[in-house]
This record gives sequence, structure tokens and C-alpha cells, in this order.
Amino acid sequence: MRFADIIGHDDLKARLKAQIDAGRISHAQLFSGEAGYGTLPLALAYVQYLFCPSHREGDSCGVCPSCQQVASLAHPDLHFVMPVNKREKRSGEVVISDMFIDKWRQIWSDRNGIFSADEWYSMLDLGKTMKGLISAKESEEIIRKLQFKSYSSEYKAMIIWLPEAMNQEAANKILKILEEPWEKTLFILVSEHPEQLLQTITSRTQEVSVGRIDTASLERVALSEGKSGEEAHNIARLANGSILELRELLRGSTDESRAQCFELFTRLMRLSYSNRHLELFEWADDISALTREGQRQFLLHAVRLLRESYMLHVGLGSISYLWGEEAQFCSKFARFVTSQNIEILIDEIERAMAQIQQNGAPRIVFTHFALAVSKQIR
Repeated sequence: MRFADIIGHDDLKARLKAQIDAGRISHAQLFSGEAGYGTLPLALAYVQYLFCPSHREGDSCGVCPSCQQVASLAHPDLHFVMPVNKREKRSGEVVISDMFIDKWRQIWSDRNGIFSADEWYSMLDLGKTMKGLISAKESEEIIRKLQFKSYSSEYKAMIIWLPEAMNQEAANKILKILEEPWEKTLFILVSEHPEQLLQTITSRTQEVSVGRIDTASLERVALSEGKSGEEAHNIARLANGSILELRELLRGSTDESRAQCFELFTRLMRLSYSNRHLELFEWADDISALTREGQRQFLLHAVRLLRESYMLHVGLGSISYLWGEEAQFCSKFARFVTSQNIEILIDEIERAMAQIQQNGAPRIVFTHFALAVSKQIR
């Protein structure tokens, strides 16, 4: 993965390359940003540039043995840790990342390094309720691997994807090595929710904030997929800086996940302004049956649709990011989203999001959420 392969982020890529060229390499770095922004591939491109002995035109060469090994996730001095789990574990059985490295390479290859936690857990066949974990045993493996000398590169690198999945015991075990690592040892933590990490972890890292991908870069991707100029532009704007969102839009408006979120949103709002409380309980049961990632995606879609509805309400439809069924529904629904309730509605979504991320009981969370939304919409 070369920097040239990363979509957008030109200023950030230049800054990261300059740090390596100047020898200003922090031993522990926290790449923070949504999966769809390309945070994980950016971290790998950083490692590949660091490891490459033959830089060309301000990038890793991409053809030397080191680059080829990094690109295939098979470099002997590059290690990965990610949340893992499996169904029907034996009593006392502990699972670690190395047991799933083939699946990790497969999903990376299939999705060019950009995928959600839910897609990864689906690859692991965890079902709707299980999620991955980073255990204390995994932390012991990290320390064991990094105590050896590097094999072929000057540096050793450990990429930890979604470190927020570490339990407290696992996090505490790596605190010392984060603070005082072995020489030429690099930790890169790739996090979607850095606020969930222990403060003692974040204080030992240098944060690299990865923001949304610019619309022009996403538009070029849409054009390369055969979309016309105007359609490519609209799709890129709707993607809101995310390759994952762009992929859904390119697949079409019938994409299952997006359609499901839209159906749940419209049903909730119709039940709310019709004051049908008993059916709101059924709605809460339906969304509780989704995976945690599915519930999170619904809440993100709800924020977007409420924001767009409010913009329509105040007369800013010319810069709306809606089309198709979403535009049709929100144009009629906009009169219910006003200056008096928009902030309260967003607060309710943020509260539900936080409770879900803290493993709150979904049925309780979404029952309260539905009733609170109904009160505001009426």
C-alpha cells in the first residue's frame, strides 16, 4: 500500500512522509478516524514508506521485496492485532489474532483495506450479537513478538486495529512497552473511537487525526466506476467523506443496509407523529435484533436525515445531500423538524449511540429513544 494508493488526504500524506524523511518518528502513534476515511490503509502506507529502502518520487517504491511483503501483509517485521472471537469456544479457550490472519489478509484484499468492524465480524461468522475482543493474552503475544530483533527492516511495527476493543487488563499490560518500547519499535493504534481508550493509553501516543475524504477525490472514484459527471458529483457529496458510504451508493439505492436504515427511520417518524405508542415498542424490538454495528449505522443515518430535513425546513434545500426516496420522504417530513426540537433530537441520538457503545441493553436503549423522539416529533 503506497501513499499514492490512498484516496485523498494529500496534506496529511505529505506531513507523514516529511516526518519520516526528517527522522521524527514517534514510537507510538494513534491514527484516529472512521473506517470509511481510509484510516487503516493510511497506517499501512506509513509503515511501507518507513520500511522501503528505495523511495521513489516521494513514495515507497512498491516493487522491492519489503514493499511487496508489506502490501501482502506478510512482512516478518510487521505484526497485526485486531478484535477476534469465535462461536462455540471451548471452556477456557483463548483466541488471538494470529489464528485469523488468513481471514484478515482475505478481507484486506477483497476491500482494499477499507472495511467496517461489522464486515470483519461477519468474516469471522460471529452472528448478530457477538463482537471481537482484544484479550490480555493478546497483549502478552504483542510483548513476546516485539522483544526479538527485527528480521529484515530497520524497524519493527505493530498495528493494532480498534484498540478500543481491549479490556482493561489487556490495556494495562501494554502500558509499559508503549512508554518505553524497545529501540526501533513502532506502535500504530488505529481507532474509530479514541475517546473509549484509557487516558493512560492516549497520553502515551501521538495522535494522527484522519478526517473525511474530500469530495473531489470521491467524485473521481465514482467517475472511474462509470458514473456520469453529475451523478458522480451527487454521489460523492452524499458519501460525506467516506469510501464505505460511497460503495453503498455506487451499489445503488437498493443496498440492503442503507435501505434497512431508511425503512427504520421512516417507520419511527411515522409512528411518532401518529402517536402510536404500542407500535413504537415493536419498532424497538426490531432494531434491537440488529448487530451493534447495524444499530450504530442506523443512528448515523438518522442524524444525517434529520439534519437534511432541518435544512429543507429552513429553506436550504439547494445544498441538500438527498436524492430518490430519501428526498421524497424528507421533503414532506421537514415541517416536523424545527429549531425547537432539532438539537433535542440530535442529543437523543448521541445519548443512544453512547449507551450502545457502552454495551447498554438495546431493547431498553431504543425503547427510551423511540418514546423520546415521539415526544419531540408530536
